[in-house]
Amino acid sequence: MPNQLMTNHISLNINGLDVKAPEGATILKAAQSAGIYIPTLCYCPGLTSEGTCRICLVKIEKKKKLHPACRTPVEEGMAVITDDSEIEQVRRVTLELLLSDHDFNCLLCPKSGTCRLQELVNRIGFDEKRLNRLNRVAKDLPVDTSNPFFDFNPNKCIQCGICVRTCREIVGVAAIDMGYRGYELKVSTFGDKPFTESVCVSCGECVERCPVGALIPKKIEYPTREVKTTCAYCGVGCGLYLGVRGDTIVKARGDCENPVNRGELCIRGRFGNKFIHSHDRLSSPLVRAYDPLERIAHGIDETSHPGKPLAAPLVKREGKFVEVNWDQAIKYVASTLVHYKGDQFAAISSAKCTNEENYLFQKFVRVVMETNNIDHCARL
Repeated sequence: MPNQLMTNHISLNINGLDVKAPEGATILKAAQSAGIYIPTLCYCPGLTSEGTCRICLVKIEKKKKLHPACRTPVEEGMAVITDDSEIEQVRRVTLELLLSDHDFNCLLCPKSGTCRLQELVNRIGFDEKRLNRLNRVAKDLPVDTSNPFFDFNPNKCIQCGICVRTCREIVGVAAIDMGYRGYELKVSTFGDKPFTESVCVSCGECVERCPVGALIPKKIEYPTREVKTTCAYCGVGCGLYLGVRGDTIVKARGDCENPVNRGELCIRGRFGNKFIHSHDRLSSPLVRAYDPLERIAHGIDETSHPGKPLAAPLVKREGKFVEVNWDQAIKYVASTLVHYKGDQFAAISSAKCTNEENYLFQKFVRVVMETNNIDHCARL
C-alpha cells in the first residue's frame, strides 16, 4: 500500500522547496498544500479553473512563457518559480488594467475589508503614475436592484466568471453568462433582463462566492458570533451556521463539512430566516375558544378527566384563539381525535419533518385513524 501511494504522487520543486502533490493536481493546489502563496482572483474551490484573471502566472523551468498556476497540472521533476521580479511586474500590470475601469469608491463599498481585489492591491501594489496614464474611465452601468435579496452592481464586476461557473456547475440553473464583447463584456442574464425576470432561483451561491462588491446582499450586518445548526425549512437536513448579533440572526452560511449540502444553501436556508424574529410567529400553542354548550353538544368535556382542566383557558373571547401550554394542547388534541374516524378525518404532513417523522405520521393516520386521507404540503 505505501508503494502504491507513492506512485500516485508527483515530486516537484517550487521556489527551491521539494513538494509532493497528487497526480492530476494543479501547481496552485500543490503550492497551497505546501504553504506557498500564489495570488488568485478568478480561482474558486469547487469550480473549474479558467485562468481568466492571469494573476496566478508562474514560471516553469525550460518553458518560455508564463503559465497560469490554477490550470497547469504538475509534472514529475517540474521546477516552478512563483515570485521573481518579472512575475511581480506582470502581475502588477495585470492588476492595473483591472483597476483602470473599476469603481474606486472602496470606502463605501460593503465588501471593503473582505474584497479580494483590495487584498491583491495591498499585496502586489501598483504604479500610480502608470495607472493614471491608462486614462481610466469608470463605468456607469445601471445597478440591478430587482432581486429582493441581493443587488448586482456591474460597475464593480471584474469579469472573473466565478458567479457564472457557480450558477452553471453548482446550482445547475445557468441563469447568467458573459454577454457582449470587448470593453462592453459583462455578466448578464438572458436578454440582459433584470434578475427577477430571469430563471434565477435567488439561492445566493453567486453572492457568497463573488470576490468583489459586484454581488451584495440587500442588507449587510456583521455577526459577533456563529451558531452551528440544521436548517428547519425542510427535512433534507442541510447544515448551516447562523450569524448572531445580540439576539438577532443577521446572516446564514452553509456548513462545508456537512455531508448533506457541503456548504450549499437554497433561497430558504440563506435568506429565509426573518420568520424567526417575526411578530406574527407563534411562541406557544393556541386553541380556538368555544362556549361550554358547544363543547357539551359535541360530547367533549375535558374537565371530567383528572389533571389540569382546560375550562379556564378555553373561555369564549370574541372568537379569538386562547393561549394554552403544550400539555393542555396535546390533551385537547387527543381528546378531540377520539370522536373522529375514517373519512371524518384528514391529515397534512410537513416538509419540515424528517422522513422518519413523516413515516410515523402516516402510520398513525392509516392505522389509528383508519383512513388514507393524508397529503403532504410540498405537493399542494
